[in-house]
Amino acid sequence: MEFVSCTPKTGDIVRTKRTFYYHYGIFVSEDEIIQFGLADNVNRPANEIFVLSSDVYTFMGDSNVEVGVPDRKEKKKMKSVNEIVSTARARIGEGGYNLLHNNCEHFVNECVFSTHESSFMDNIRSKIREKLNKD
Repeated sequence: MEFVSCTPKTGDIVRTKRTFYYHYGIFVSEDEIIQFGLADNVNRPANEIFVLSSDVYTFMGDSNVEVGVPDRKEKKKMKSVNEIVSTARARIGEGGYNLLHNNCEHFVNECVFSTHESSFMDNIRSKIREKLNKD
């Protein structure tokens, strides 16, 4: 999925840049972005991080919002806009956050594609495996 700076639409995956990672959410409106925790949860214990709804300004903090633009293959796998939003809303209040195995990127991919994936974590795992295989 490519991310661009443009106006999001209901059901879009949005992200905002943090120091060394991106924080993801599902855009419903400027008044509602559903996300797994807030963008700056790095220092919070995992048991205090939940799926929640906030406005766009709380979501983006001091950064810009980028919108995910799915390629043709991804579009075929996507749920409908209504399904994406209802799936995300149904999970508000859910916990179980885990940086490696259940983070905000996993959350949005489950809401949109029904897949539990995080490209960020997959890339990190791949780099670790490469490093271990070189030594």
